[in-house]
Parts: sequence; C-alpha cells; structure tokens
Amino acid sequence: MSTPEVTAWLLDSGESSVRYRVLRDLEGRPESDAEVVSARNEIGRKGWAASLLQHQLPTGQWMSPGTSMEELYRPKYVSTNWCLLALAELGATRGDPRVAKGAELLLQRASDPLDDGLGGSGSEVCFTGNCVRMMNLFGFGGDVRIRRAIDWLVSAQKADGGWHCFPSDTGTLDAWEALAAFASIPPAHRSKEVDSAISRGLEFFLERGLMNEGAEPYGPWLRLHYPTHYYYDVLVGLEIAADLGRVGDPRLGPALDWLELRRDGRGRWSLDALHPDLEVDDELREKIVQGPYFPMAFEAVGRPSRWITLRALRVLRRCGRD
Repeated sequence: MSTPEVTAWLLDSGESSVRYRVLRDLEGRPESDAEVVSARNEIGRKGWAASLLQHQLPTGQWMSPGTSMEELYRPKYVSTNWCLLALAELGATRGDPRVAKGAELLLQRASDPLDDGLGGSGSEVCFTGNCVRMMNLFGFGGDVRIRRAIDWLVSAQKADGGWHCFPSDTGTLDAWEALAAFASIPPAHRSKEVDSAISRGLEFFLERGLMNEGAEPYGPWLRLHYPTHYYYDVLVGLEIAADLGRVGDPRLGPALDWLELRRDGRGRWSLDALHPDLEVDDELREKIVQGPYFPMAFEAVGRPSRWITLRALRVLRRCGRD
C-alpha cells in the first residue's frame, strides 16, 4: 500500500478513536474541522472506547464495585485504573459523564491523605506518571491533586536524569511514565522545574538511543504492543521524544530505522504481543505483576494493527520520515 492507501485503510476501520487521530495527526486537519468534530464526538459512542464503557458498573468502576485503591487497581489489566488509562489514550474526556465519574473515583482514592497517596511519600513513579498523564488527557490538569503529583515526579528524578519504579540510585528506560506525564502538559503550563526535568530526562533516554541498556538487547522493548499500560517499548520512547519536540536529534536515527524496518510489505505495522510481555524469571515476574492478570486487547496479536500503524506513522511524520 502507498501512504494514501494505508491512510484509507485506517479510516475505513470504523474505529472512531483511530479516525479522529488520523484526521488530526496525519492529515493535519484543525480541531474545528467538521469531520474531526464528528469523529471526536463518536469516541465513547462507538468503537473501542464505547466497548470499554459498556462494561463500566453503574457506580463508576470496572470489575469490582469497591472503592479501595486495591479494588480500583486489581485485577490487572481490566480493572478501573487500566480501563481509564486506555480510555484516556483513546481520546475520551471528562466531558463524558461516565468518564468523569470513573476518573473522579480513581483520583479521590489515589489522593487520600490518610494513605499519603498521589504526590505523597507513598507515591510510585509508574502509577503516578500514568495517573498524571491520563488525568491531563481527560481534562483534570488544573486539579491541585495533579499539580501535587507533578511536583512529586520532578522530585523523584534520579541524579542521572532517569526514573525508576523500584528502589534504585539510577534510572531505567523502563520508567518512562514521568516523562510521558510531562509531555501531556501543554508547554505554556509547564513550570521551569518541569522544563528542567524534561531536558534531563530526554538526555537520559537519548543517550541510550531509546533501546540500549545492559549488555544485551531486551526482547520486549523490541516488540510492539497496545495497550502499553506501564511497560516500555521503542515506539513508546519515540512517541515521547516526538511529543517533546526532539524530532531532529540524530540519536533517534537507529530507533527510527528500527521502526521503519518493522513495516510490512503493505506499509502497516503489526501487534507483536500483549502485556505482560516479560523476559524475566518467575520471581521477578511476580514482583512486577503482583497477582492475577487478564491481558487487555483491542486487536489480534500477529495481525496488522491500526492503532500501532497510526502511532508509527505519526512518529515518522513528525520526525520527517513520512
């Protein structure tokens, strides 16, 4: 397929979230364009976001009617936290009362001062970064609880410029959520402390070429996934760098080459695996996953993926490789 044919394939999917992003990000249409408005208004009414919302409980949660943080977070990856994260990435906002209800439940529980939660000493980079990103995308960016969490993410940055989701003196590419959270803040609303953290964080990732850490390449980082949840792969790193404006940095070259080589003969990218996609021993797997899990999937593994193709084309376009 030529690029126009791939674009037509994306638009023919009937998936409103894909259609909205294609019109806006690949065709460059403004938010006021009638077709963009129509596609945006369909998010939550049809397609993947609508399917997720159909499984929401009347009280606002998914899976469990409880309101404890544990019940909103588990089981992975189908409970409230994970469904909301996917909805945010698919373009749902607090303008949908169902989304607003679920998001406020999570924000209230995660921010409970009795638990010293979001933005407090009990915070953790992976969850906090994802929560900030999803709430910014939903439209809660001005909330004092989110501002507190952003300050905490800045304070959690390591001396080498990275972050880590487990106790460590050094950062890791795997802890990408803080930088992605900062990317979700409009540039005009970023403090000088956030700008400094972004600059240092980008250097950490770019020095490693988005994929070089350790003696051997880590297989899961070189596979394409969706949803990503709190896991990393090279496309995640490329999206963050592009969203933060580092599209001309030559250190992105090998990662961009890798992404282009993943394209099939018809110009599309496939879904390689669902998370948790890990190459670790059983003890470390249990430490990371911590309990039962149920993979979330919108498309079939091993098949061309409209969502991954859209993300890959968006990155390549922003980096001047379309």
